[in-house]
Amino acid sequence: MNSTEHEGKRKSNWTIPNILSVFRICLIPVFIWLYLGRNDGLWTAIILIVSALTDIADGYIARHFNMVSDLGKALDPIADKLTQAAMLTCLVLRVPLMAIPLGLMVVKEITLGILSLETIKRTGEVHSARWYGKVTTVLLYATMILHLLWSGMPRTVSMIMIFACVGMQLLSMALYGIWFYRQLHCAPREEA
Repeated sequence: MNSTEHEGKRKSNWTIPNILSVFRICLIPVFIWLYLGRNDGLWTAIILIVSALTDIADGYIARHFNMVSDLGKALDPIADKLTQAAMLTCLVLRVPLMAIPLGLMVVKEITLGILSLETIKRTGEVHSARWYGKVTTVLLYATMILHLLWSGMPRTVSMIMIFACVGMQLLSMALYGIWFYRQLHCAPREEA
């Protein structure tokens, strides 16, 4: 590969969707400071909503303007998971039950991360999120945002929302496990 091709390849990673994913990562310290430092649930929720909207926008732009890249397929879920983990960790301090979806998320991401790396190694392809992963993300964001905006939320409502997230996380983990099993089972092994 000559230097011009290498330069073009390097520049191609700086697409609008990838920049939006980096922007979402940069928003994490902002909402942590707003929630823990300023005790401002409203502005924390606003920043989290902005983060969620940029997540939707980067996916739309990537698909409709042919800006899908392997870097983007990896960077987008990293931005999502870092955002979710940071916000859930903040919320655990005031809503202890949030430790359940947080703990499940850690287990799920470590397990699926290992399976994803093995799939990439075996197939050479980086796969996008499945529908059940997206539903889980929407439920988590909705739960976090409502807990930020509704400080006097009744415990029963809070528990229903949290356990709806937990149920979807478990379903998503099971469906991803099946999907990865099929990918690994059907993919040819590389020659040693």
